[in-house]
Amino acid sequence: MIDLIRNLLAFKQLIADLEAPQALPGLGLMRSARLPVTAALAECLHTPILYIVGRTDQALTLWEEIAFWRPGGGRYYFPEPNPLFYEQASWGNNTRRERLQSITALAGYHIPGYPVQETPPVVVAPVRAVMSRTLPRRDFLRNSRTYRLEQQHQPDTLARSWAESGYATVDIVVEPGQFSRRGGILDIWPPHLPNPVRFDFFGDEIDTLRMFDPATQRTIRALESILVTPAREILPGYVKEDLALDHELSEFDIPLVHPAQASLLDYLPKNSLVLLDDLNYLETIANEIEEQSVRFRQESIQEGVLPENFPVPYLTWSEIVDSISRLRSLELGYTTAVEESLLGSLFTPGERYAGHLKELVESLDESCTEGNRITIVSRQVTRLKELWLERNARRETACSPVFIEGTLTEGWNLKVDDTRTASLLTDGEVFGWERPRPRQRPRPAADNPESSYTDFRIGDWVVHIDYGVGRFGGLVQRTLDGVSRELLMVEYDRGDQVFVPVHQADRLTRYVGADNETPTPTRLGTQEWHTARQRVKEGVQEVARDLLELYASRMAAQGYAFSPDTPWQQELEASFPYTETEDQAHAIKEVKKDMEFARPMDRLLCGDVGYGKTEVALRAAFKAVMDSRQVAVLVPTTVLAQQHYETFRQRLAAYPVEVEMLSRFRNPKEQSQILKKLNSGGVDIVIGTHRLVQSDVQFKDLGLVIIDEEQRFGVTHKEYLKKLRTEVDVLTLTATPIPRTLYMALTGVRDISTINTPPEERLPIVTHIGPYSPKLVRQAILRELERGGQVFFVHNRVQTIEAMKVHLNKLVPEARVGIGHGQMHEQDLAKVMMQFTHGEIDVLLCTSIIESGLDIPNANTLIVDRGDTFGLAQLYQLRGRVGRGALRAYAYFFRHRKKAPTPEGQERLEIIAENTQLGAGYSIAMRDLEMRGAGELLGTRQHGYIASVGFHLYTRMLAQAVRDLRRLQGLEVPAEMQLGDQEMWTQVNVDLPLSIGIPIEYVPDQNLRLRLYRRLADIKSERELEALQEEFQDRFGTLPDPVKELLYQTRVKLLAEEKGLVSVLPEAEQLVLRYPVLINAESTSRQLPSIGHGSRVGKNAYWLSLVEPDENWKERLVEVLKLIPAEDQTIGVQRELKAFTTK
Repeated sequence: MIDLIRNLLAFKQLIADLEAPQALPGLGLMRSARLPVTAALAECLHTPILYIVGRTDQALTLWEEIAFWRPGGGRYYFPEPNPLFYEQASWGNNTRRERLQSITALAGYHIPGYPVQETPPVVVAPVRAVMSRTLPRRDFLRNSRTYRLEQQHQPDTLARSWAESGYATVDIVVEPGQFSRRGGILDIWPPHLPNPVRFDFFGDEIDTLRMFDPATQRTIRALESILVTPAREILPGYVKEDLALDHELSEFDIPLVHPAQASLLDYLPKNSLVLLDDLNYLETIANEIEEQSVRFRQESIQEGVLPENFPVPYLTWSEIVDSISRLRSLELGYTTAVEESLLGSLFTPGERYAGHLKELVESLDESCTEGNRITIVSRQVTRLKELWLERNARRETACSPVFIEGTLTEGWNLKVDDTRTASLLTDGEVFGWERPRPRQRPRPAADNPESSYTDFRIGDWVVHIDYGVGRFGGLVQRTLDGVSRELLMVEYDRGDQVFVPVHQADRLTRYVGADNETPTPTRLGTQEWHTARQRVKEGVQEVARDLLELYASRMAAQGYAFSPDTPWQQELEASFPYTETEDQAHAIKEVKKDMEFARPMDRLLCGDVGYGKTEVALRAAFKAVMDSRQVAVLVPTTVLAQQHYETFRQRLAAYPVEVEMLSRFRNPKEQSQILKKLNSGGVDIVIGTHRLVQSDVQFKDLGLVIIDEEQRFGVTHKEYLKKLRTEVDVLTLTATPIPRTLYMALTGVRDISTINTPPEERLPIVTHIGPYSPKLVRQAILRELERGGQVFFVHNRVQTIEAMKVHLNKLVPEARVGIGHGQMHEQDLAKVMMQFTHGEIDVLLCTSIIESGLDIPNANTLIVDRGDTFGLAQLYQLRGRVGRGALRAYAYFFRHRKKAPTPEGQERLEIIAENTQLGAGYSIAMRDLEMRGAGELLGTRQHGYIASVGFHLYTRMLAQAVRDLRRLQGLEVPAEMQLGDQEMWTQVNVDLPLSIGIPIEYVPDQNLRLRLYRRLADIKSERELEALQEEFQDRFGTLPDPVKELLYQTRVKLLAEEKGLVSVLPEAEQLVLRYPVLINAESTSRQLPSIGHGSRVGKNAYWLSLVEPDENWKERLVEVLKLIPAEDQTIGVQRELKAFTTK
């Protein structure tokens, strides 16, 4: 359709006018026509374009949609900084990277010899992003450098210059803006590149340049050259000595470190085009931002947090207009447009059909007959195409609409000439749906290959399978029999120490107790550990039996098989106002598959608050209703019931589905009417609290029960729910995360889906802890109100909540304050919650009732009074109420102004302040929740077992017990469970007369060496070992001898495990390859066949001489290990021989 726009006479005239130096009037384009015209301009002019809009959400939508009009790439989003101007807070990695990508795309035009992009960039930016000061162009170019093969550079100088350009020094590069050094190998990730680059030096010469995958750290492809640009918009190398900062350097300091005022506009080459969305609107927003910033500056100066002479960190609107005047510019909106804009008048809004598809097809048919061109862009394109083909199956048509799967905000009609029009129809015109709101996808930092081994630090409690619980002492060097070794040291009771060989690092796991209690170290030389382990083994066998029995009874039960998805189902799903995350889509698929199977579903869906569990439940509920079955949604609180009720009603408004709510918010008369309708089938979906499980609730035809946060219900309710599970489909939702190790152990006995992907860019929540400060409270509330948001104020004492309201009204008279707590009358509480949801209250002053599941995306500031009195999990759940959208969120946890908190209370506050990243899986706050999740799934009686051996070893034992029982019962073992399918108590002991290890010169960082040892010990096949050997060479350079010997010894261990040996050890200048001792057998020795290769056969072992004249004993050892029989075969040989001699 771009070709149609380019061929318009009005458009050709516009291109000619743009070549002239005069200012042009606005185009007066309707909103949906602005992007296709922008794409047409980009194609014709072949120059960079900056498109300035008013708000972030609008910029994101345009950035997403321009990919439809300009599929070749070259689109950039230049985001605004997350903090307010004058606010000292981090910008966030995603913001930094996206801004620098835009800057680099434009700066390339000013770098001599740098190849200009084939597709000139189109940069979309909200006005506040353009106002933000950035690194001056001269400084950016001065710190950008192209490196080529065979150039001479000293690695030390290079590392120093990168640090001065804002790159962070790390052990392993996994994020843009990082670099690392290992001897003559330097890794760096410039923000504009999709992957990091590895420099391999030969002396001072660049020998190779390779792009590598940050997740595997392996090479992707070789490069000839590479441009390294600054990693931040503030350069540490430019900080002057007299600039005394009392905080870590951040973009807040740009005006101090780089006094020359600069913005994105300075990077545009002379022939660029600046497009302004709507001039009046942009000016209004820019002036509002400036007024807000001036007020915030004055308050910060009064507070003493900002010096009076602090430079202005932004450009004013007049300064922006002045900069734009030096470039070509054009307004797309109406402010400067002439009354009858030539190009603007050709576009008109399209006809709307509001889901009446019969009318749509008739209209399309008529339009095609007239020779008009029609394009339909829809998420339901398959269905629309089918309807068109059904109508036109028996006759030939002159033309046909073009059907494209996709999503755009709105369509238009374009007058091509006097007789023809071109129409663009979207879901907005066809169904009346809004386009899915754009979500800034976080670019996740890659997990490096050792990321799952980062949980060991010196001083941590660990568990050794054979010796028990001790404290990890780190890596130590020891010389044994003249051979230097690196070993893992663990300290036990009374100072006893165990030195673990590096190739047995997998025998150690981190100790995680049930309540974060400090464990008691095991006393070596006693039966203490053996007894504890045996007790746990019996306990997990019992759990495994219960799980398998419940699984078997569910398998045997006959349930209802729901029908496949209907067209209405597809329509409902396409109307979801967001794009599903991968995890969410997978969970939906699993739930539907369970429902369509003829046995009762019992699926547990885990995911953090706001990760999209409700949408999965809603789709499952609608699927059940489409088969004329009723659905019950059970929630723990009336507030949550109200919220789910609103969500379900809103999403299902277009369909004949009756949704009702049964809770304290309904009076007795209303409850009675709802019960009657439930019994007669007049209600399709009922949402309620524990009121739903009472005996007077009778359904006509119940098909699906959805339980939200089951652990919040009492024992009697749980028994009722357990009975339900064998009769109807049950979907349980929980925000309590299930640890992955436990999830693996339960594979195949419990159906679990997990949603781990946050659905939108979740910025870290700025968290403040300290004594209660009225000034800070006022500042926090005002900041939130000024950006149109709302505030949660948690005061957990009902007796004094009214006094707190009086205090807040005096402190912030501008804010509308409402009170909500569990002791209020139902109607009053319901009213307050509705007012807050609809934005009629600015500050919700409440108790911790908001802790579970409440979702108000507009509330992005949380203030907690006496935060030191809350538990860690409670603090985490409370903080989860904010930070739901793309806006920066703030959490304030205050303690008493005068009374000192308890040491535990203070520690909890410090932990929550340290762990600001949402979903910080290994953080203590999450571990607390994971323990709760484990308790809910396994039952409280397992609590003591977990405490005695630690959580990780417990789950390994449980997985082993489930595997063994499945085999005993003749059940298939799922593939995922076979990964760790090796008896954990027996392990081959290999100790060869070799100097093995990873030398300090090869990998200097001790923590990384430890992680590599643990990874190596976990290897299960020779193929994995070969891949790791290649990776070592790729990442760290040529393998030194001790690493080669370490890899060789690991190979011997794998071969020995395969044959069932218990040890390969040197004895009297010989190597002994020993089998396990025979127990309950007819003989104490095996009849082992002779295999040659300088080996001799013993009763229960093979012996290999180490004093051969040739030094090839290592090759011979491998050959022997390949030729000897496996342990189970030797028993068979022995029985056959016995039978033969008896004959």
